[in-house]
Amino acid sequence: MSPPPAKSAAQPQASLFDDALNPAPASPLAESHEPRPDPAVGGVKPSGYSAKDIEVLEGLEPVRKRPGMYIGGTDERALHHLFAEVLDNAMDEAVAGHAKVISVRLDADGQLTVTDDGRGIPVDPHPKHPGKSALEVIMTVLHSGGKFSGKAYETSGGLHGVGVSVVNALSERVEVTAWKDGFEWRQAFTRGKPLGDIEKLGPTRKHGTAIAFSPDPVIFGEGVAFKPARLYRMARSKAYLFGGVEIRWSCDPSRIHDQTPAEGTFRFPNGLADFLAERVKDIETVTPEPFAGRYSRPGETGKVEWAIAWTPAGFGEADGFLQSYCNTVPTPEGGTHEAGLRAALTRGLKAYAELTGEKRGAILTADDVIAQAGALVSVFIRDPEFQGQTKERLSSADAQRLVETALRDPFDHWLTAQPKSASALLEFVIERAEERLKRRKDKEVARASATRKLRLPGKLADCSGNAIDGTEIFLVEGDSAGGSAKQARDRKSQAILPLRGKILNVASATLDKLGANKELSDLLLALGVHGGSKFREEDLRYDRVVIMTDADVDGAHIASLLITFFYRTMPDMIRSGRLYLALPPLYRLSHGTKIVYARDDAHRDELLAGEFKGKKPEISRFKGLGEMMPAQLKETTMDPSKRTLARVTLPRAEEVVEALVEQLMGRKPELRFQFIQENAEFAVADLDV
Repeated sequence: MSPPPAKSAAQPQASLFDDALNPAPASPLAESHEPRPDPAVGGVKPSGYSAKDIEVLEGLEPVRKRPGMYIGGTDERALHHLFAEVLDNAMDEAVAGHAKVISVRLDADGQLTVTDDGRGIPVDPHPKHPGKSALEVIMTVLHSGGKFSGKAYETSGGLHGVGVSVVNALSERVEVTAWKDGFEWRQAFTRGKPLGDIEKLGPTRKHGTAIAFSPDPVIFGEGVAFKPARLYRMARSKAYLFGGVEIRWSCDPSRIHDQTPAEGTFRFPNGLADFLAERVKDIETVTPEPFAGRYSRPGETGKVEWAIAWTPAGFGEADGFLQSYCNTVPTPEGGTHEAGLRAALTRGLKAYAELTGEKRGAILTADDVIAQAGALVSVFIRDPEFQGQTKERLSSADAQRLVETALRDPFDHWLTAQPKSASALLEFVIERAEERLKRRKDKEVARASATRKLRLPGKLADCSGNAIDGTEIFLVEGDSAGGSAKQARDRKSQAILPLRGKILNVASATLDKLGANKELSDLLLALGVHGGSKFREEDLRYDRVVIMTDADVDGAHIASLLITFFYRTMPDMIRSGRLYLALPPLYRLSHGTKIVYARDDAHRDELLAGEFKGKKPEISRFKGLGEMMPAQLKETTMDPSKRTLARVTLPRAEEVVEALVEQLMGRKPELRFQFIQENAEFAVADLDV
């Protein structure tokens, strides 16, 4: 990446914002409700609120009411997540050693069927649900399944017990067939509810389960349908993850509008090694053979499989890729198993550099090692922990230790067994590290040059260091708090910009009004960027931007206005994970020499019932950041070794965010009134009397 050019402040203020605030599309909520006055601006009083307003959602109703909580949204990606949930169950049977063949069929009417030759869903009466079979319970009751105790499945992908029941809830029709105990059984459902009791159809010698389902257009929209190409790729990827399974694919030709085959059989005995070989085919690699292998120990449940190759040519549009899986479930957001892979490769190459006397190996980081690698890692562990129901990030600490242990010795042996290839790989990775250090040095020089040329805001207390890495700017509420923060900061890496109370609400402001706002113009100048289409992340003068406001309602309002500003003018900064919220405490509790800080009322009550149980500590509430002594502010909010920051993120379904911003921050008060009425039951009064 070339160093960013020096920036100049001698530009018209209006151009700082460019087209960042083009009118957002109206919230879909506005189309289905009559406008109602906002009581905050002199409208009518809210209607009464009593027991009749309390909804009780039973069975699978919560899933249909809030599908995004279970499958991440209602877009095309979420639709195909239904297939992933059903396929995961079939794969769990295969991994457990009970199924060898899985069939996936997409019919002309859009119905998708997944069949396996496993043990078959249990059909006997469930002991805790009289009158219902186990099959009906699994399909209609959240958190039901055979994967919690570990008796039926040693490892599995669907541990939450909500997968297939969620599919049932969000499908117009589901038909489940089980070949079990010498008979064929069948039961049909619509939108999560059984159409009748389970039927015993007749004797059979087959065993296994077939689930046929059609997504509900009420949930996903008319015309939304499964994409054969995407289903084909998902099925093929699953076959790579377990060498002992065969997956058969078929699709009605009328559904195919590209080069996707109508039929196919996937079986890959070498697993991820076959997967990687397909990806690096016809691509120049640094070493003749990839580093691939499998690890398991008799009597232990943990298993690891990996395949890694390095290439100077890159992989299509990307320099490299790292794809990870847990119990055959893709984890696109990574997690602890990826951390274990990165750590093992980095330590192994550093150790080899030390062994061969290559002193430059000390500069290597995990990013250098993985930068231009094509890496695949798959783990099988008992009771994995994921972040979120859609299982996109693995958080099990055991997974990192397992992967590091699995790769450590094989990687050392692989390097020492082929010294010529190992030396080529080490030199290749060191070159990446040297390029990284050069880019960082160029960036530091550019920043120092830009700082000298910029006419920075007078209230900005900039950091003294020239390097961007590790720097952060605190946007502080008020001059008083700004004064405390300036005394509490680390001058080398922390900058302070005091703001005058509540900034302009950019969601309801005109471009002219926005361009004339000095507070926001100063903020952009301090950050060194333009807004809108001219925003470039490499122009940012700081690694992190931290919003630091009082821990009260006014502070939350100011933080909301700032987040809205960043979302509308430079959303890429949020997507790259550079925007944070500081979390200053609201209370100070002291008893004798013991001093503890509480984030909020709930944390205060928790401390009183725990650490201060039976005691009467002195409790003081901070009216604002300005009331905190610099030492207190540093200890609780600014010291990286002690503080807690909240990163501001955007969900994958960003249209939901846009609708919410327009509803809560836009120009239509009736939308805010509607939101208040719909969410009044969740409100907690914060009265300081």
